[in-house]
Amino acid sequence: MSKFRSSSIEALWLTSLNGVRVNLIPGIALWVVGLLVVLTYYFVPQAAGLFEEVIELKERYGYFYSAVSTAIFGGLLPFSYLLWSGRVPQGAALSWGLFFVIYWTIRGVEVDAVYRLQAWLFGDDAEWRTVVKKVVVDQFLYCPIWAAPLTAVCYGWKDAGFSMSAYRPNLNRYLFLFQIPSVLLSIWIVWIPATAIIYSLPLELQIPLFNLVLCFFVLLISVLAPDSGESSAR
Repeated sequence: MSKFRSSSIEALWLTSLNGVRVNLIPGIALWVVGLLVVLTYYFVPQAAGLFEEVIELKERYGYFYSAVSTAIFGGLLPFSYLLWSGRVPQGAALSWGLFFVIYWTIRGVEVDAVYRLQAWLFGDDAEWRTVVKKVVVDQFLYCPIWAAPLTAVCYGWKDAGFSMSAYRPNLNRYLFLFQIPSVLLSIWIVWIPATAIIYSLPLELQIPLFNLVLCFFVLLISVLAPDSGESSAR
């Protein structure tokens, strides 16, 4: 039993390291983009008007803004790339397109709710202690317990042709004890710094930056993993 556990941990570690190598380049690109947005917000007065327009838009439409924008950046744009690059199975364009848009519409509302809850719990300032608390809750509670398993199950169901009977055999211990943890370990190198950058902005700008990071991450992963039509994002 101990030998089995040791080999499983070693396999998990090796798989995660391979994922880290794949995600490192997209991660660096995303950190640069995110930092440029944050630095522009705080140190470029000429950009204040643009940020105010985004803030006003987010305040006016609230969850509706989050639903529509995340559906576009997390769903429609990545799906369009997959369709254009020929990675959508023949005859599945409509079902895949609806899945991407509906899934990320719902997730957009959910992520917005998480951001609002954290702002209520810890405050809406950019002080480093506040940011650290939010990152810990986001990456080590919300993602492992809910976001990552939900994404894995939903995308697995999609890849099984939206047949639960075909996908049900994959709902096993291997999925939850190996596949999901290995994905989490490999994308933390991207998303821990990325969420720290996101939480450094005011609440109304967090969803817009999240959408930007999400879209770039999904597209970059798709480019670097040409045989995979599945996002390993949140």
